[in-house]
Amino acid sequence: MNSKIVSSVRQNVSGHKIKKNIIIVSKKIVSLLLFVVLFASCGEYQKALKSEDIAVKFEMASKLYDAEKYADAIRLIEQIAPSYRGKPQAEKLFYMFSMSYYKTKQYYLAAYQFESFTSGYPKSEKIEEAAYLGAKCFSKLSPVYSLDQVDTFKAIEKLQGFIDSYPNSTYLPEANKTLRELNDKLEKKVFENAKQYNTIMEYKAAMVALDNFVSDYPGTPYKEDALFYKYDSAYQLAINSVPDKMEERLNIAKTAYSSLIKFKPETKYKKLADEMFARIETDLKNFTK
Repeated sequence: MNSKIVSSVRQNVSGHKIKKNIIIVSKKIVSLLLFVVLFASCGEYQKALKSEDIAVKFEMASKLYDAEKYADAIRLIEQIAPSYRGKPQAEKLFYMFSMSYYKTKQYYLAAYQFESFTSGYPKSEKIEEAAYLGAKCFSKLSPVYSLDQVDTFKAIEKLQGFIDSYPNSTYLPEANKTLRELNDKLEKKVFENAKQYNTIMEYKAAMVALDNFVSDYPGTPYKEDALFYKYDSAYQLAINSVPDKMEERLNIAKTAYSSLIKFKPETKYKKLADEMFARIETDLKNFTK
């Protein structure tokens, strides 16, 4: 009985080893086949690059594009693009060209190609997508708010143009969302520039800049902050003022406090704002004696 059990165990162990060896061999075969395919593919790509036949290059570029090897596709398309202008295959080629630049995050080149595509193929079934992605390229190029916003303005212009041209587009929700984000970025830049005057203690300039900001952007999410920094600027200007201008400036600061509290009674700045207001009230009493 025991010998039968031992024999059975040995058979199971032996069978397990055989299965394991088969799996290892299978993996090696698959790896070898992948290497062969990859090598052959590289060989075909190199042949296509060196070929004088634009049809060969076009076919290989299409295969590479479908395989999402966009950088390689770009090299081939760049070689044949001039030869295909005006040909029946040109629409497909220049769509792949635009998309390949987009997929490789070369947004300036992609934007140029998408714009060229939309003007060259206005009846293409890809026209709406190309118009949207061309506009989106500039939003991808839009930098942080503290830097120059040329590309942000360009993105807003292009996205608004897309929205006006395709009001029923499936891309409309995304386009509107991106547009709001870009406008928020511009608002933040204007606000931070105005606030900077407060930081460097140019309080008169800060009051003007922050006042203009609130006037120009009445629905801004930075309104509470802008009202507080305007108040703080008025307060700092008043308490550090020469005596003959102090009363007037204290009253201006008092008005700025009222504007902040009226806008948001439970402002996040309330504790500090109230402490500043108490000082204003105390100092104003000196002018009523």
